[in-house]
Amino acid sequence: MEASHNSSPRSRWHSSSMSPNQAGGNTDSSPLRPTAHKPPLPWFTESYFTSERATAAARKTYIVILASRGVLIIIFLLSVLSIYWGALWQTPAHTHNLNNWVVDFDGGEVGQFVSRAVVASGGAPTALSWDVVSTDLFPNGVPDLEDAVVQEKAWTIIAINKNATNTLNAAVVAANDSYIANSCISVYVAEARSENAYRIVIHPNVVTLLDGITEAFNAQYISEIPERSSNVTALFVNAPRLVSQPISYTIINTRPFDVAVASAVDFVGLIYLLILAFVVTMEHYVARVNATHLEDRLTFKWLILIRIINPIIMYFFVSCFYSLLSLAFQVPFNRFYGSSGFVIYWMMSWMAMCALGGAVESMITILTPRFISFFLLLWIIANVSVCVFPPALLPGVYHYGYAMPFYNVQQTIRSIVFGTRNQMGLNFGVQVAWILVSWCTLVLFQLFMRHRAVRAHNAEIAAAAESLSDKQGP
Repeated sequence: MEASHNSSPRSRWHSSSMSPNQAGGNTDSSPLRPTAHKPPLPWFTESYFTSERATAAARKTYIVILASRGVLIIIFLLSVLSIYWGALWQTPAHTHNLNNWVVDFDGGEVGQFVSRAVVASGGAPTALSWDVVSTDLFPNGVPDLEDAVVQEKAWTIIAINKNATNTLNAAVVAANDSYIANSCISVYVAEARSENAYRIVIHPNVVTLLDGITEAFNAQYISEIPERSSNVTALFVNAPRLVSQPISYTIINTRPFDVAVASAVDFVGLIYLLILAFVVTMEHYVARVNATHLEDRLTFKWLILIRIINPIIMYFFVSCFYSLLSLAFQVPFNRFYGSSGFVIYWMMSWMAMCALGGAVESMITILTPRFISFFLLLWIIANVSVCVFPPALLPGVYHYGYAMPFYNVQQTIRSIVFGTRNQMGLNFGVQVAWILVSWCTLVLFQLFMRHRAVRAHNAEIAAAAESLSDKQGP
């Protein structure tokens, strides 16, 4: 009982504060210089600025660790966070990378004027690029135009509608007030393809462009009205809108981003998905290494198997409840794929957790929990940087985003919720590729660390055997 009481943390003394004579029980001291000993200090009683030798040494080590880690964090901050800042730095300068089409179904005065003006507006890096596309590609008219936008063949299609010129001229001659100016031009877009690109880049550019073009055409056309109509007075009285605005345009948003809660699923929620995968990795590490030391008991084969299979099982259930959370807040997964929409979303979330968490599971082997947070930060930023805007709007170096887990999860979610282009085969394939890469690196890293652990273990056994042999003597 006495020994048990004295081993309590609150009654332990700093062994390092005791002199060698005290520690060894030897009271012999030099007769010329008698040694004065300070009484040892118990745990939990010292000031941060104490002069006690052991605590002062600990304080010095503590400061060195904090200072070195602080420098490491600053270096990491400047090198890694700049990836995200760089992605947003000059977004307008890459506007020309977005391909857009002009289709002239009219072929008359309106169509030719608008087509030439739209194409001429391109060329600058901050302006949208436009190509004139033959009407032969759209035999069904409007449905084909909408499908082309949805299938991501072009970000925007400006269509000058059939008989736009003839309808306008007939209305002027007849002084027809029922004429609808914005029926001349239709603009087809898909906001849900990238709501940020649409709201910040595409929509403002298209509106500014067409406002300028229609104003220029209207000014020219109005000046020629006396030549086009025999009764200008009747035209001003009966159809004043024809005189003020002969042509205009209508924007048709084929895939509106009309589910606000979807932002939590296709962007911010992806960060949470990675954090959840990170938590699973850390809990698995604690259970495998710290709490049970199971890692030291298993063969290499069984260690690799539990590190691959057990997290996948955990990801399966975690991703299920993560998906159910979105369903509970009425994200409409059944819009375009029926009841299968939720299952597809769940499976994609599961595969994404395996890809994202697999990378963390692999890297923690070599980095250990001490440095894995740095990889987590890099992993998050590298994924997030290519999801705010589409890679086409970013500098060329960011085109790696097409192969990142976040981007491909985002594309699948947009297809399920908003009906954008279906590339799920590719999206799932990217996740599988990342999973395989993580498994390969996990095996290599674990093999390296296992060799180190075995060598250290054998060295300990040899040292213990040598110490025992020395005690036993010849």
